[in-house]
Order: sequence, then C-alpha cells, then structure tokens
Amino acid sequence: MTEKQATTRGETAGPTEPAPSGRDEVPDGGADVARVAAAASPLTVLGRAAGTIWSVPKARVGLILLAVFVLTAIFAPLLAPYAPTDNSFGRAEGGSAAHPLGTTTAGEDVLSQLIYGSRVSVLVGLVAGFGATLIAVLLGMSWGYTRGFAADVINFFVNLFLVIPGLPLMIVLAAYLQGGGLSMIIFVVVITGWAWGARVLRSQTQSLRSRDFITAAQFSGESSFRVVFREILPNMTSLITGSFFGAATAAILAESGLSFLGLGNTAMVSWGSMLFWAQNSNAILTGQWVLLFAPGLCIALLATSLTLINFGVDGLSNPRLREGKGR
Repeated sequence: MTEKQATTRGETAGPTEPAPSGRDEVPDGGADVARVAAAASPLTVLGRAAGTIWSVPKARVGLILLAVFVLTAIFAPLLAPYAPTDNSFGRAEGGSAAHPLGTTTAGEDVLSQLIYGSRVSVLVGLVAGFGATLIAVLLGMSWGYTRGFAADVINFFVNLFLVIPGLPLMIVLAAYLQGGGLSMIIFVVVITGWAWGARVLRSQTQSLRSRDFITAAQFSGESSFRVVFREILPNMTSLITGSFFGAATAAILAESGLSFLGLGNTAMVSWGSMLFWAQNSNAILTGQWVLLFAPGLCIALLATSLTLINFGVDGLSNPRLREGKGR
C-alpha cells in the first residue's frame, strides 16, 4: 500500500474521536449547572450586595459605627462597670477613675446608663424599622399593582397618614397609650412611619408593572400575589433596604424624642430617658453638661451610621453612585 493510499484510507476509515474536553469529568454539563446554581444562591447574592456596600467609604464608616453600637448593646452586662439603676454612689459627681463620666443627681453611674441605653435605641430602630418597612412593602406594592376599589382604599389610608403631621400624631398616640412600655413606643413609631415608604414603593411598582417580564408572567397564568412578590419584589431589593434604614433612623429619633418628652417609660434606662432626667435636674445649670452631651452624641452617631449605610445601598441600584471605583 502506497503512502497516498494509506492516507486516503485513514481519512475514510470512520469518524475521528472528539478531542477530550471537560465534559468527561462532569457529564451532562454538571459543572455549568453547579456554577449557575452557586451564582444564583441567596448567600452569593447577599455576599455581592455586602461587598458593594462595603466598597463605598461612607457606608463602610456607617457599618463600623453600627457594629460598635450593636456589639455594645449585646454585651452591655459585660461592658458596663455597674448596674444602670445602682444609685449607691455619690450624687452629681464629676468624672473620676471609678466613674469616667460622673454620676447623675440620683447617684447612678452615667457610663453604665449610656451603655445599657444603647439596647433600647438599637432594638427600637431595628424592630420598628422592620415593622414600618414591612407595612410599606405590603401596602405600597399592592397599591402600585392593583387597580380599582382596592387601590382607592389603600390610596385613602396612605394619603391620610401623609397629611397628618407625624410628630403630633406620635405625641397623641403615646399620651393615650402611656404606660405600655417599649412595645408602645415601637407600635407608635411603626404606625406613623410607613406611609412615605409605601408611596415610594408604589411608584416603582407601577413602573415595573408594564415591563415585558411582568406581562409574560401574567399571560402564563401566575396569580397577582406571585407576580408582585416573586417577579417584582426581587427587582426592588435596594429600594426596600434603603427604606428600612430610613425607617430605622426615624424610629431611633422618634423614640428618643418621645422619651425626652416623658411620654415613654421614664423608669427604663434609655438615651431618651437620660435626656429627660438630665433636663429635669437642670444639668446645664449645675455644670453637668455630660448628662446631655453623651446620650445626645450617641443618638446622633447611631442615626448617622444608618444614614451613611444608605449611600452604599444606593450603589446597589445605581452603579454610577458607587464610590471608590474607577469610572
């Protein structure tokens, strides 16, 4: 057999075997499926969102501040040198080694009260912020998606709460429900703090309602509940997160304001009640300015931390707002 015949016979002998690829190791494209599943997992999405927020310098400062306050609230019994209601010390003492921030006119350690007071503000901010955001999401998205009588009813209630001034309404409710403790404060803040978030979410829902993927979901026979909370809700994550931080900030300030006015439980140690008792004891006139300055500074820093985190949340929905990255 000549060399030419051998070559021709080799070409027509049959199909050649394909070159080995990665498919022999994981049949049926298993590696690709696993990669897609991992990319779509909630932990991966949450990690990417956290990385985006952390990449914004302002949000990074806010996260650090918030972490300090949360850890202080959790480990308050370990960090506080004394019990917050222990009044066995000297009255109206200045700063010393035993009492770095001095004592109150009732003989209580100011630093211990400041540490324990973080528990109330952090708890009210997170719980009331979550409650107000939950109501805003349920009513705002339902209001934006539905039409007819149901939308008119929601529109009436939202506009009603938007027209009524928030602070007077909180004062009236807190005065009427006085004695309810921390749960009363949370209830008042939630009832008065959801309307603005609902209106914003309604506008975004109306914008998404006309998109092609929503129309496709409707034609496929999906229920309105599934369309709203399965198709529309994931596209509004950053907006809802920003609404939560805004509601939490308002809740912290509202709780402090109501406690300062004496409408909360004045026997409970909080930053607002510290301001209330400092005002009643004329702390400024007696030179105990730290009784007003310390809790006021903590309230401002905690509210500022949530506001700074919002800058990072804005970067989730609009990449052009992300700082620290090349444009």
